[in-house]
Amino acid sequence: MNAPLNVAVLIGSTRDGRFGPVVANWIRAHLERRDDMAADLIDLVETPLPTVFPVLGQPPESAEALELLSAVSPRMARADAFVIVTPEYNRSFPAALKNAIDWHGREWHAKPVGFVGYGGFSAGLRAVEQLRLVMAELHAVTMRDAVGLQAPWAQIGMDGTADNPGGDAAAKAMLDQLAWWGHTLREARTTRPYGA
Repeated sequence: MNAPLNVAVLIGSTRDGRFGPVVANWIRAHLERRDDMAADLIDLVETPLPTVFPVLGQPPESAEALELLSAVSPRMARADAFVIVTPEYNRSFPAALKNAIDWHGREWHAKPVGFVGYGGFSAGLRAVEQLRLVMAELHAVTMRDAVGLQAPWAQIGMDGTADNPGGDAAAKAMLDQLAWWGHTLREARTTRPYGA
């Protein structure tokens, strides 16, 4: 029960020239400085998922779909908690991220989800607020405090290092909440499996 939480960090953007991996490396560095969490970075460019879904309630039939899912789904299932790194596209979140969310159901159940949004004026927070609604449908618990990085390309180096005390404080607050919920829900799922 005291083992570090396995935290899946999901990069939501697949756009050419994206800044998502830089932001993901920044939050992963925060995770790696903790002894209560271990990060597993899931990049939807490196591990793309199918975009054609099977009949509702049925497993995918094609070997290609099963192979693509096999690179992501077991990692999602093993996760005790999630951090979603998302930009804001047209006041919402990327389609590739929604696709990855929709391919998984039980993997999200009774697990905590933290958010790192990034973008221009709104710092990605409009995307984060919409994701809260999606996560509620999937029986996940979202952290009250999210990280919003306004113009991160001016604050974070390509190696993921930053001089951003406000962002660092927000990351710590979110990860502290994620740790509490992650340990609490992992213990609860072990004691009494979640049924939805």
